[in-house]
Amino acid sequence: MDKNNRIMICVTRQRNCERLIQKGRSLVSEIGGELYVVHALKPGENYLGNPNEGEALEYLFQVSKEVGAEMNVLRSKNIVKTLTDFANEQQITTMILGATPESNANNLVQDLKRLLPSIRFIIA
Repeated sequence: MDKNNRIMICVTRQRNCERLIQKGRSLVSEIGGELYVVHALKPGENYLGNPNEGEALEYLFQVSKEVGAEMNVLRSKNIVKTLTDFANEQQITTMILGATPESNANNLVQDLKRLLPSIRFIIA
């Protein structure tokens, strides 16, 4: 297994993010490497008060564990900076993000691409 491949999977509090984790697992099966699952949220955002979001996040923790990845939950006022810092600290080589029609999410992807030009991005 090539430990130089370090794949970061960005998830939200939705069960359908399992597909992103499975995409990462598939990629690791092909090229080897390590998986990092990350969920970033702003301070004050509370998923524990919403049973659907809490269950979804717990489900994603379990899926992450099953594919050999540790899931990290990061809190920050600046999500882009937090994700960028994590990617740099872990020497991430590939980042997997979900496709979404929301303009804020598209801006997030563009910001990450600009700040992390050496990383390969996969939008799934």
